[in-house]
Amino acid sequence: MKINFKNILINSIIILIIFLADRITKTYILKIAELENIVDIYLTSYLNLYLIWNKGIAFGLFSFGDNSIYNLISLVIVVITLVILFMIIKSNGLKKYSLILVFGGSLGNLFDRIYYSAVPDFIDFHVNNYHWFVFNVADIFITMGVICLIYAETFSNNKKNEQSS
Repeated sequence: MKINFKNILINSIIILIIFLADRITKTYILKIAELENIVDIYLTSYLNLYLIWNKGIAFGLFSFGDNSIYNLISLVIVVITLVILFMIIKSNGLKKYSLILVFGGSLGNLFDRIYYSAVPDFIDFHVNNYHWFVFNVADIFITMGVICLIYAETFSNNKKNEQSS
């Protein structure tokens, strides 16, 4: 098996950029919270910064007060993150870069789960009084990666089906 160090370096840089973008934004919001005791910043008529601590998974699902459930969820996230890393190694093209987006975002949120025992979410998107779940930059990368994965799988499967016909 030939190891392409240039690709490993490029992939690692992309993952590091995603991780750092997430860390910088979260650190900034946490610094505001430290100085002001609350983060509730009106930016536009559809976007606010509002800090909440998420102990669950995506969008606060499975957020329970029980530490054993939190630890179990965290362990499952670690395993899934390692599976994604393995999938990155085995894939190429759009699928690989989609997985890199998911992996980078996952590392950002995993860091917070370990360091803070919760993930700081702060981007509050809303239209009038209809609010989406509060999320963070890592969640944006994870979501973009999943959307790109769906796109890649849909169109690669269509090409395979057309070629086999």
